[in-house]
Amino acid sequence: MQIQTSPLILTFGVSDPIGAVGIQADLACFSALGCHGLSVTTGILIADTARVEDLQEVDADWVCDQARVVLEDMTVAAFKVGALSSVEQASAIAEIVSDYPDVPLILDPFLSSLPDSGLADDDMLVAIRQILVPQASVLLLTQVELARMAETWRDGGGDMLKEDVAELTGMGCEYVLVKCTSTSGNGAAAQLTNTLFDENGVVGTFNWQHFPGPFVGAGSTLSGALAALMARTIHAGDAVDTVDAIQAAQEFTVGALANAQRFGMGKLVPNKFFAHPIPPSSKP
Repeated sequence: MQIQTSPLILTFGVSDPIGAVGIQADLACFSALGCHGLSVTTGILIADTARVEDLQEVDADWVCDQARVVLEDMTVAAFKVGALSSVEQASAIAEIVSDYPDVPLILDPFLSSLPDSGLADDDMLVAIRQILVPQASVLLLTQVELARMAETWRDGGGDMLKEDVAELTGMGCEYVLVKCTSTSGNGAAAQLTNTLFDENGVVGTFNWQHFPGPFVGAGSTLSGALAALMARTIHAGDAVDTVDAIQAAQEFTVGALANAQRFGMGKLVPNKFFAHPIPPSSKP
């Protein structure tokens, strides 16, 4: 019998039949980065590479039971929370992760492939903000998602990016990574910028080549890689440098996008195993 030596990560998210987003994408990221993934299903997608046609919610009690049974058996190095289907799920997961305050939580609750990106329900947005964001080590979201969440606590328009992020870090979230805060250039010279914040404001900006795509699963790749990199550090007994992990996770995502694959007639899927390509078949 071999003693388990791989870091364990528990991810909560939807089941995607093409493996581009949700728990299947997370498991691939974890494996590519030397971790073992444990998964709790929050919903079942009917989807292909072009679109998501429907989502079947999993009962919150089932979500809770899936997680509790696993956590009573194994010790995890990180949590990742992805797309949820109900306020009841958010409440159940928040209660579960609160029992493990020393385990980092990567929160990436908005899924762009869903028709409404998970942003249609104000109650869901409020629940995420009030009970999951305060426990998050890193929250990942786009400017659009941030602005939509901010509508649940403020009035007025204008450019309020820093103020909106400050609301979230002030609630206890350690870091907020806002994706695609700006773009520049065209063609091969096109770049996008992600901006990282903590309670004191901007920590850093990260500029990356902007690939034309279209892609499905870029965001899931980023958050899955971040969970794996943080889990590896913790499992090794070292202190986590979250900023370094966020930088490395973005580098991994850029590599996965640069080597993306087209499986069907729709969008490109990031290749999480680009660093260790499988050799072509030797069949005659």
